Amino acid sequence: MSGIRDFSFHLLRSAVSVGLSALAWAITGVRPIWMGSEPSERQRIYFANHASHGDFILLSACLPEQLRQRTRAVAAADYWGKTRLRRFIAEDMLSSVLIHRTWTDPADNPINAMLAVLDRGDSLILFPEGTRNMTDEPLTRFRSGLYNLAVMRPEVELIPCWIENMSRVLPKGHFLPVPLLCRVVFGPPVRVESGEDRHDFLRRAHAALLALQPRPRGNRR
Repeated sequence: MSGIRDFSFHLLRSAVSVGLSALAWAITGVRPIWMGSEPSERQRIYFANHASHGDFILLSACLPEQLRQRTRAVAAADYWGKTRLRRFIAEDMLSSVLIHRTWTDPADNPINAMLAVLDRGDSLILFPEGTRNMTDEPLTRFRSGLYNLAVMRPEVELIPCWIENMSRVLPKGHFLPVPLLCRVVFGPPVRVESGEDRHDFLRRAHAALLALQPRPRGNRR
């Protein structure tokens, strides 16, 4: 019986993944733009700007199905683990990795949770700003997690991804999405250079992501 339940649960989770991706495409008409990288079976960390709870769903929807099944989004436990329903949606239906943004117990160290996922062979979607950007700046400063993961697992490819317009599709405090066109721009891989310290790498990764921000049509040349 347990095998049947596990199989049924796997089918349900797959159906949810396909359904959410189809919904994201229907609402946003999302267009993935690959600039300097292509869809690949290689294990990756997709790092992106963050302004909406729908960001990881939109980014996931841009990946081919076989890659999407092996890519898990990193999400905040203080929000997605706040109720049993949210935790069920995040962990069981969306296969998210819930991390503690503030922690004192070494067992709650977010790096350990993310390394465990990478060591199982899955890829990650990571938002290095650490929380949704509610400022007027296009991108806030990066926290150290991306650097730590890059140093500890240098074989994992780091792909910057700019998510455009999702904050207007699903603004903070709203539960019903607004139909608007979106794009996700995937840039060339970045990596920690030999001898590069944390601050220099994070500045360079920040600049690589910001460079993918689509310019207003009037500013294009």
